[in-house]
Amino acid sequence: MGEAREFEGKVAIVTGGATGIGLATATVLARRGAAVMICARNADRVAAAARAACEAGLRVEGFAGDVTRAAEMQRLIAATVQGFGGVDILVNNAAAMTTGSVVDTDEAAWDLVVDTSLKGAYLASRAAIPEMTRRGGGAIVHVASQHAFATSKGRAAYTAAKAGLAGLTRAMALDHAGDGIRVNAVCPGATDTEFLRGGWAALNPGAPLDPLIAALGAKHPLGRVGKPEDVAEAIAFLASSRAAFLTGVLLPVEGGTLARLSIAPQG
Repeated sequence: MGEAREFEGKVAIVTGGATGIGLATATVLARRGAAVMICARNADRVAAAARAACEAGLRVEGFAGDVTRAAEMQRLIAATVQGFGGVDILVNNAAAMTTGSVVDTDEAAWDLVVDTSLKGAYLASRAAIPEMTRRGGGAIVHVASQHAFATSKGRAAYTAAKAGLAGLTRAMALDHAGDGIRVNAVCPGATDTEFLRGGWAALNPGAPLDPLIAALGAKHPLGRVGKPEDVAEAIAFLASSRAAFLTGVLLPVEGGTLARLSIAPQG
C-alpha cells in the first residue's frame, strides 16, 4: 500500500489516546511511521497503552494530562518537542459524555462535557499551533460527532460540545491556512468503544450489551456500528498528504445514518 509509511518522520499527538478511537488512531499513525505521544487523564491507562505499543515495536510515549488545563497542554507540547523534536499532527479526541436535557444536566456535568471536548481542543490546539508553524505547517483533526449534524433527546451537553467543535474546525481552518496548517474534523456515529458501552450500560442496567450493540448496528444502513479502526482510518487520511487540499471539512463516519431522514418511512 502506498500509505504504508506515509507518516515517516512526522510527530503526532493524540488526546484521549489511551483507549477506543484515540488508541486506534495512535496505533495507525505509529504503524505508518509517526512518533506518537498519547495523552489521557488516567496515568495508569496511558502508561499501559504506551508500554503495549512500544512492546509491539511502535514509537509511542504517554503523557498523563488534563486537556481542560492550559498549563498541562503547554507541558504536553513541551514534552513532545523534547521527546520527538516537534509537532506535525494533533488529533483532539478527548471527550466526556453525560445524558439529559439542559434542565436535567447539572452545571458540573455540563462543564465536564463541554470543557473536555471543546475547551480541550482549543487549549491543545493553542499550545500546538506555534510549534506547527515553526515547522512549516501541520494537520489538526478534531473528533466531533454525528451529533454535530443531528441529535436525539437527552444529549444537550454532548450535542452542544460537538456542534461547537464543528464550528471551531471551520474557524481554525480559516485562521491558520496561512500558517500551512490544515484543520478538519471527523464526525463519528455509534462506534463500539468503552465510551459507547458505558453509556448503554448506564441506560440499560444489567442488560447484556452485545445484543443491544448488534440491534443498534442493524439500524444503520451499513448494518453495523463502527469500529474504532473505521474512525482511525478517516483521521489518518485527513492528517496525511493525501488530504493536502482539504481544510475546514466535517467528515461523517457513521455508516450512513445521516443519509436517512428520520421522518421517512423505514423500508
